Amino acid sequence: MSSQVQHTPEQKRGILMTVVAITLFIFAVLAGFLHKMGQPRVITDAELRANGAIKLERPRILDEFELLADTGEQFTTKQLAGRWTLVFFGFTHCPDVCPATLSTLNSFYLTLDEDTRKDTDILLVSVDPQRDRPQQLHDYVRYFNPEFAGVTGEFLNLKRFANQLNVPFNKVPLEDGNYTVDHGSQVVLINPRGHYHAFFKAPLDPAKMKLTYRSMRTTFNG
Repeated sequence: MSSQVQHTPEQKRGILMTVVAITLFIFAVLAGFLHKMGQPRVITDAELRANGAIKLERPRILDEFELLADTGEQFTTKQLAGRWTLVFFGFTHCPDVCPATLSTLNSFYLTLDEDTRKDTDILLVSVDPQRDRPQQLHDYVRYFNPEFAGVTGEFLNLKRFANQLNVPFNKVPLEDGNYTVDHGSQVVLINPRGHYHAFFKAPLDPAKMKLTYRSMRTTFNG
């Protein structure tokens, strides 16, 4: 016959405490693992480049500029401070590259968590100020995402701003008397100090952009 082991009240309390301690330890390990999984992965500059993001060795301070927001208000250098801004140069009559890029930027933006989106701006800078009036630009960018914004302005001011970010653009006459605008396809990243921080090369990939953007945010010494 087998006899059942009898435990004293003190032993039972000890066993219960041990089980509770092990259970809490398992939960703590699991919570730590899940927290770590949710944190941005810091990657090297070489890995950034391999994923299409080129970070400047030293962020570039931008000269003062004055442009025109799609709300009709003035847009200046100061408005880039305090937030991360992804800047793309394009125009509303662009047949393919611009809508494709804005669609990709929308996909990228929607992959970000809510807290990251709160201080992330997507900005289209028009390279066609002759045709892109503020209201038209406003409606165009918000078609892709209501949180996106656009700026335009005097041609020379736009050109100076683009030159600071190494983005070329040129007006090209067409045979029918109309014109188009050739422009760089990279997306420029401005850090919260308002400095040129990095750029994303085309073709853009939302998943790679998220990986590199989150890493650069984590390593930024603001």
